[in-house]
Amino acid sequence: MVVGGGVGGLVVARRLALGGHHVTLLEASGRLGGTVSRHTVGGLDLDAGAESFALRGGTVATLVGELGLGEDIVSPNPEGAWLQPVRGDAVPLPKMSLLGIPGSPMAADVMAILGGKAAFRAFSEALLPGTYAAKSVTLGELVRKRMGPAVLENLVAPIVRGVHSLEPDELELDRVAPGLRAAMRRTGSLARAVLETRTTAAKAGSSVAGIRGGVFRIVEALSADLVRFGVDIRYNTRVRDVAENRVTLDDGETIEGRVVVATPGLLGTPVEAGRAAVLATLVLDAPQLDSAPRGTGVLVAAGAPGIQARALTHATAKWPWLAERADGNHIVRLSYSAEVANHAEVARSDAERLLGVSLPASSVIDFARVLWRRPNRQEHTPEGISLVGETASGTGLASVVAQAEAEAQSLLGDFAQ
Repeated sequence: MVVGGGVGGLVVARRLALGGHHVTLLEASGRLGGTVSRHTVGGLDLDAGAESFALRGGTVATLVGELGLGEDIVSPNPEGAWLQPVRGDAVPLPKMSLLGIPGSPMAADVMAILGGKAAFRAFSEALLPGTYAAKSVTLGELVRKRMGPAVLENLVAPIVRGVHSLEPDELELDRVAPGLRAAMRRTGSLARAVLETRTTAAKAGSSVAGIRGGVFRIVEALSADLVRFGVDIRYNTRVRDVAENRVTLDDGETIEGRVVVATPGLLGTPVEAGRAAVLATLVLDAPQLDSAPRGTGVLVAAGAPGIQARALTHATAKWPWLAERADGNHIVRLSYSAEVANHAEVARSDAERLLGVSLPASSVIDFARVLWRRPNRQEHTPEGISLVGETASGTGLASVVAQAEAEAQSLLGDFAQ
């Protein structure tokens, strides 16, 4: 049985059902999908969580194809995002970079953010042996040691916070940038490794993709498959305790069977202790945004004065399909690391400053705010219990789906013995 109907739980339940096993899925709420969900803002069905997924490994794209959505995979506008530094106006993010790590540290777009001294420090890492810092566990450790704190704080951290809701020192290097460590050893330089990785990615197309109509459609398709394959889905069913081959519900009922936990907090720290992530969505009547003055959005360096958002996505500039459906209006998504007072007004004000245009209150057609909790990683799992979802894989659909698929294959192998 699977406890929890987030994406990880849905993927495992589907794969086990496809393998011919009877699966019961227990979901505490009245819907499936976890943080991948939708809401209606300004009359438009929009993603209330993730609006894209990483293409690394091809796992999500393969799943989407199996679900019949392959033709709806879309690439974002290649124009790219900007960066709001601590001082000065927003500037375009360096073109040749990976997670903010510059492939050409002395390029003009890098020096515009770092300044000459810090850029030269990053450039000088090419003099280090390729093995130096190659055993770094986290992205933050690698960048700090190879290129210095300025690159980490001014380029890498804003991207990581905005995209992954984590600090660079919390992000496992091999999970977020598989192959980068090996490329650095091979080329003898982190900058050259970035250039090699970026060149490979460019040949394959964009490193991220979305779904026409919204990423939430993945959950809808997964849910439909579970029904079609005979999975017993029990909504509004809370689990009090799990043990090897048994779960106990809040009402005292026990259910026997192999247990897969796909919900944060059940085995360890309560989800309430996790990191807050707030998504604020604005639907705007703002023709001044037609030119996409900040590309597809703005990532914000910590400490940028007067701005509380950590990132802004100009969604209708990023996704052409969404611009068509918005019928001339603009959709802006801002992310925050905590609740703020008067969120609608703060979001409007932040959007105005980050996009560099006037956005009076009268331009706001609609506003919505969603609070999520990013669960802490689960370091240990009791014997005989499988764990999937963000607590096992870390953040991001690519990580969640890949880990869930691997766990499902392991379970199928166990059942076959």
